[in-house]
Amino acid sequence: MKKKPLYILILLVLLFAVVAMVYFQPKITTEEQSEENTTGKDEEKEGSKTPETSPAEEINPDEQIDALLADMTLEEKVGQLMVIGFDGSKVSSNAKDMIKNKHIGGIIYFDRNMESPKQVAELSNSLQQTAADSKNQLPLMIGVDQEGGDILRMRSQVSPIPSQQKLGKIGAAETVYQTAKLNATELSAMGVNLNFAPVLDLSKTDSRSFGTDPKKTAEYGTKVIEGFQSASITGAVKHFPGHGRSSVDPHLDSSSVEANQLDLENSDIYPFTQLIKEVDNQNFFVMVTHIKYPAYDKEKPASLSKVIIQDLLRKKLGYEGIVVTDDLEMGAVTKHYAYKDLGSEAIQAGADLLLVCHTYKHQLEVYNGIIEAVQSGEIPIERINEAAKRVISYKMNTMQHEIVDPKQADSIVKSEESLTYLENLK
Repeated sequence: MKKKPLYILILLVLLFAVVAMVYFQPKITTEEQSEENTTGKDEEKEGSKTPETSPAEEINPDEQIDALLADMTLEEKVGQLMVIGFDGSKVSSNAKDMIKNKHIGGIIYFDRNMESPKQVAELSNSLQQTAADSKNQLPLMIGVDQEGGDILRMRSQVSPIPSQQKLGKIGAAETVYQTAKLNATELSAMGVNLNFAPVLDLSKTDSRSFGTDPKKTAEYGTKVIEGFQSASITGAVKHFPGHGRSSVDPHLDSSSVEANQLDLENSDIYPFTQLIKEVDNQNFFVMVTHIKYPAYDKEKPASLSKVIIQDLLRKKLGYEGIVVTDDLEMGAVTKHYAYKDLGSEAIQAGADLLLVCHTYKHQLEVYNGIIEAVQSGEIPIERINEAAKRVISYKMNTMQHEIVDPKQADSIVKSEESLTYLENLK
């Protein structure tokens, strides 16, 4: 009986030890895990002289882009080089396939997609969400041709942006800027982030042109890009190297501009040259036309010409941004090339982004044609990597999955303030 208190004491000690182990073990484990996962904090506690790094210093954008590119398949890279169109006011099954399975880089809207500002905003959100749910989660370029004048999508639902010809006749750079800003503000409210404008072609008669003065066209083109940028819209200057002299619509058939290099570079090409010199090349794309320029390349249209894209635009003019083709479904090229060859020809020539605006079948032919050309060795993988890196860099540096408020779109687009401003233009 005298041993009982000792027995009880031993039991109490053992019980206390067990409780202590249970109570203190999670804390020790958490600290150990923290030490394994956050070595920077441990070094700070131990008096390390390693300076604290900011999030911006820890993440090197170039390394992040290279890592993403290295993780992408050939199919994913090729998809990023395409901007496609589709039918309907909602995300179609074809569009969904191109986004999720072909990993396309962007969408272009036409009237067939646009019913009201609210509906367009909802469509843009749905498209961006579809892209966000895909493997690489890269946001979509969502573009439109909203030049003004005759080229105005959803005309009855947006502010009546005047033609470039009218703005050229008004002759005020500030008016050009403010009009571009108004246009871009409306587009941005609907989830659009890319406008295939302004037109830098020189023409007396074409309402899409600012006029025939190369210097004024360059000045106004610069103001348009600045106005777009103020509302987070990227512009695409077109149609390099300038097709104001052509009398044939490239939608229908091919044509040639018969002028020597000196003449072209002092006139038609001059506005492009000035923008490339004066504006950050990441703030605008250059769209290349399907017209031929025998002074540079006797055989191929500009959009498929290494001489024009790589030698003239890249090397001589020094352009470092994204080169986009005009629509590859235009008669100027489809009458002479199969779709399976068009994309590979454009990529080999130096284009980074391909427009295929209408037909799902043609989009697949272009996409598969590029992949086959790489696999056969016709296109070096380095050319695909170069183009894909340019597109991905642009997206990661300037874009997010831009979800917009559809209700705000209805109030911003075609507002009383915008209408009053445009009515007072003289």
